[in-house]
Amino acid sequence: MSVTITYRIETPGSIEAMARKIASDQSTGTFVAVPGETEELKARVAARVIAIRPLADAERPTWPEVTEGNGPLHRADVDIAFPLDAIGTDLSALMTIAIGGVYSIKGMTGIRIVDMKLPEAFRNAHPGPQFGIAGSMRLTGVSDRPIIGTIVKPALGLRPKETAALAGELISSGVDFIKDDEKLMSPAYSPLKERVAAIMPLILDHEQKTGKKVMYAFGISHADPDEMMRNHDLVLKAGGNCAVVNINSIGFGGMSFLRKRSGLVLHAHRNGWDILTRHPGAGMDFKVYQQFWRLLGVDQFQINGIRVKYWEPDDSFVESFKAISTPLFEPSDCPLPVAGSGQWGGQAPETYQRTGRTTDLLYLCGGGIVSHPFGPAAGVRAIQQAWQAAVSDRPLEDYARDHPELAASIAKFSVGKDA
Repeated sequence: MSVTITYRIETPGSIEAMARKIASDQSTGTFVAVPGETEELKARVAARVIAIRPLADAERPTWPEVTEGNGPLHRADVDIAFPLDAIGTDLSALMTIAIGGVYSIKGMTGIRIVDMKLPEAFRNAHPGPQFGIAGSMRLTGVSDRPIIGTIVKPALGLRPKETAALAGELISSGVDFIKDDEKLMSPAYSPLKERVAAIMPLILDHEQKTGKKVMYAFGISHADPDEMMRNHDLVLKAGGNCAVVNINSIGFGGMSFLRKRSGLVLHAHRNGWDILTRHPGAGMDFKVYQQFWRLLGVDQFQINGIRVKYWEPDDSFVESFKAISTPLFEPSDCPLPVAGSGQWGGQAPETYQRTGRTTDLLYLCGGGIVSHPFGPAAGVRAIQQAWQAAVSDRPLEDYARDHPELAASIAKFSVGKDA
């Protein structure tokens, strides 16, 4: 058994030689033969190049390394297999051995990790999602449509009572999901304890009156796992069922510690992921990155959306959605995809079409709900109507003729955008 990593190599030299160097450097090798490096040892734990697929030459280097001559910059996707004996199923070992060291190897002007295939041994080595898609749908009482969510804004600065006032309006709007912005954890002006105490009674009172419990994701991230666990317990004890976790900030260890003890739906924000991926010739694809966090146990995964306000192109979102919707080993290990960033009803038809005509997602809208001309409740209805139109393959403008909330949403938010 082995872990197979696909590296997209860019080099002015030999692709074959660079592939062999990666395999050697990242397993048994060094720059010179050493005592103890026997053929038996290499056969057992040495990485092997198993495939090379040439690509078109690069027009310019990803990294401006000094290279001899002005020859072409060769590119290829290279599959390298790492025996399980060398890595085991520890994710920190996998990140260190198969991924972490390759970026420091000389002779390349670019390298990107574009795929990772894990053997069956990883299936039961990590807990995976506790709630995932099915649990998120059950806890929000949603079926046959996306979970409609929003974010409390301003992201920073509101005190607990002010946050609760906005949250109360959103809870009564008919929305399914509300979250703290990932930047809000437990600042001095809005301690998590006070925020939970102000918001949870509103959620529970609404549940008593209507039977619907709005899922509120509180920001519990902390560098100290024990403190993060205390944050978790605070939310759970108050009757909450979800938490925002800034996965890159808390790390593998923090996530593992939390998941093994958690009773909350864990909503992953991939803060800082752009550092790893924004340049197409370096870093890693989301297809690789997301596997670590799914194994560790995130239940919901925020991945931007169609026509976002950030740099990420639509094709990248579609590939991210496909990645987290594809089972690693079984369907239950898929987290709920969360489409967000500048979303309103106008992106619903394309989101539906390009994600395989599925409604298994959380559609997260900020201003698309709270800035609706008729108020947040109308904003929620407008999003629901947009998804009804999308699923029935009706143009939004046609559907809006009989749905004033959607019509008002199109009039306000489609300026400069495709409705």
